[in-house]
Amino acid sequence: MKKLKTFSLIVLLIVFSCKESGKADYLPESVGAVNTLTVVIDNELWKGEVGDKIREHFAAPALGLTWDEAQFSITQIPPQIFSGAIRNTRSVLYVMEDSLNIAHMKSNMYAKPQKVGIVKGRNKAEIIENLDKKAPQFVARYRENELKQAQKRFLRSLNKEKAMEDEFGITMDIPSIYKVGRQADNFVWMDRQIQKGTMNIIAYTVPWDSFKNDTTFVQDIVQMRDSIGKLFIPGEDIPGKENHMITEKAFSPYVFPAEVSQRKAAEARGIWEMSAYPMAGPFLTYIINDKPNNRKLILEGFTFAPATEKRDYMFELEAILKTGRFNTPEGRRENETGPDISRAFLVL
Repeated sequence: MKKLKTFSLIVLLIVFSCKESGKADYLPESVGAVNTLTVVIDNELWKGEVGDKIREHFAAPALGLTWDEAQFSITQIPPQIFSGAIRNTRSVLYVMEDSLNIAHMKSNMYAKPQKVGIVKGRNKAEIIENLDKKAPQFVARYRENELKQAQKRFLRSLNKEKAMEDEFGITMDIPSIYKVGRQADNFVWMDRQIQKGTMNIIAYTVPWDSFKNDTTFVQDIVQMRDSIGKLFIPGEDIPGKENHMITEKAFSPYVFPAEVSQRKAAEARGIWEMSAYPMAGPFLTYIINDKPNNRKLILEGFTFAPATEKRDYMFELEAILKTGRFNTPEGRRENETGPDISRAFLVL
């Protein structure tokens, strides 16, 4: 009898597991353009202070662009028409007045991969409080999901050139549309043509001890970028002047702690310009600790696309750079020592 009960329990567990996995297996693929967010909310709430709070958090300007572009393109729909194919949107925010006061995120409710943020409150004040509390977490998880989807699409057709591997011992999932335009000692430049310009990826290294002073860290990044621009990224010939890429003089770049290939890094976002010619665009730089090789590896993406929105271009470059991985056994996370990352961004 005891054996029979045990067998029955095992059967029930197997059936339950199959049902759970089966649900995920049969969900449709999620849809939606990159960095779009479907907000399901009553029209009256959307037009008032709740809608204002949603726009404040989710349509805030993306950092480091040449003009303001919302970090998410928002489509608002009322709950009564949230059905059918609309529910398969990759990123959803569901907001409503309810008898419950809750805010959380669910995965793969109607499609896969999908993130559905749910915010409820018994009144507008509670909804707004929940939005203030949970919005940063929701934004991070939406972006993470978007990055993973972009990186998955890259795998359909990858660039097979070995410049990054030969020069730096790294691999990245770079779409085949990108081509090596220049390779020199300690420098690789790849680019792709877009409708009104180019998207670019560059890589180089600097010595391990290049950033010694926390207080001058941002200035040191600017100096590093400007020196590489002078060496490798010239502009139009201007009689009597040196014309090359520099970091925009008017504003310092934004700098944050980051992680690439399981290694601590610094992320810098800002605007590049030419030193003697009216050209400019956004850049994204990762300064990655590579202690086994006693160096910092620099991966950067930048875009030139006059009079064109650049948010999604820079998002693609971010997705590519974050696929960077070291090919040596030492490429796994190493024990690094130095100042706290919250203070200095880099563990030096």
